[in-house]
Amino acid sequence: MDIANDIVSDMTRSLIPRGFSRFYVLGVLKERSMTGKQIIDEATSITGGSWKPSPGLVYPLLGKLLAGGLIEEVDGGYRITPRGANVLEDYEKSKKEFDNLFGVFLRLGLFGRTMAGNLADRLIDLLGSLRLDMSRFTAEQQGKYRAFLESELRRLEQDKKGRVEDDAAPA
Repeated sequence: MDIANDIVSDMTRSLIPRGFSRFYVLGVLKERSMTGKQIIDEATSITGGSWKPSPGLVYPLLGKLLAGGLIEEVDGGYRITPRGANVLEDYEKSKKEFDNLFGVFLRLGLFGRTMAGNLADRLIDLLGSLRLDMSRFTAEQQGKYRAFLESELRRLEQDKKGRVEDDAAPA
């Protein structure tokens, strides 16, 4: 349960970012099927009581994950679907780069963590919306969107190189 432990560890060191609760739930459901109450109990146990997600968080989140096809109901509980496992795998792959990009906010303390959490929530929501809307794009629109994303990735890489070079330069 590495990803679930990593996520909970990250979250209990700071504010609980709303957008990451879904990845925690996917992470625990990757290990085994659980009910909503078991998910709450697992989070409470893993964090030593530092984080006890409320039923008001967990059950609506389970509904969203069900609606998105990321989990399915089984024997009174829930389990991750192949689509959910793919989303979780994508998250795991991008987590390190995401941490690097938002690390500056986290170094700013509580204010930075709040900003990073809000930005992360907005980014996750935006990407989720785009993923759903992509199926409605024409081939030309998809090409333009792809070109935009590729240019932004190049810009991020150049910014990252510049920061590394600045850090390496003598003061």
